[in-house]
Amino acid sequence: MSSAAGAGEPSSSSRPGKEREEGADDSNRKVEDEGDLGLELYGAEAGWVEARTSCPHLLAMPAASADDLARVPAPDSQCSRCHHPSENWLCLICKDVLCSRFINKHMLYHYQESDHCIALSFSDLSVWCFACDSYLDAQSILELRPVYEVAHLLKFGERPPFRSLEVLDLCNGQNGGSSSSS
Repeated sequence: MSSAAGAGEPSSSSRPGKEREEGADDSNRKVEDEGDLGLELYGAEAGWVEARTSCPHLLAMPAASADDLARVPAPDSQCSRCHHPSENWLCLICKDVLCSRFINKHMLYHYQESDHCIALSFSDLSVWCFACDSYLDAQSILELRPVYEVAHLLKFGERPPFRSLEVLDLCNGQNGGSSSSS
C-alpha cells in the first residue's frame, strides 16, 4: 500500500482500516480459541484495507484543469461547517473542506447529501471513495495524480515521489494497462 493510501479518514497513514469499524483495534490482534492458542489476524481480519487501483466513480470528478487545481485549498483549511482545524477532507468533486467521521462527520454527511463520493484526506493525503467504501491509490490512478500532486505541494512544499507506472504495472500483474483495467 502506498504512503498516500490508508484507511478512509485516518488521522495518519499508520492507522489503516479504522473507518471500517469505528473503535476497532487497527493493529494485528490475537484471538483466543478453545485451546488458549493465540492466532494473529492479518489483512482484512485486522482492519487492513487494500487501496483500489481503479474506481467507477472517478467520472464524477471534474477534469484536472488549471482552474480546478487552483481551487484546491491549503491543507490546514478548517471544516466549512464546524470550523474544526484538523482531520479535514477535501471533496474532490466540489472542493469543499469538511471534517472526518472522527470529528463531526461532516464529510460523511456531505457524501450522503450530495453523492460526492471521492475525498482526499489533508492528514495523510489518502483518497477515499465512499461509494466503493475503499481507498483509492493516488499513485496508480492517473486521474487522481494531479490533485494529489497539488495537495502534496501545498502540504510539504515539494512534488510527491511517485512510483513509476512500470513498477505499478508489474506489482499489479498488468502489462501496461491503464487504471481502469482493474
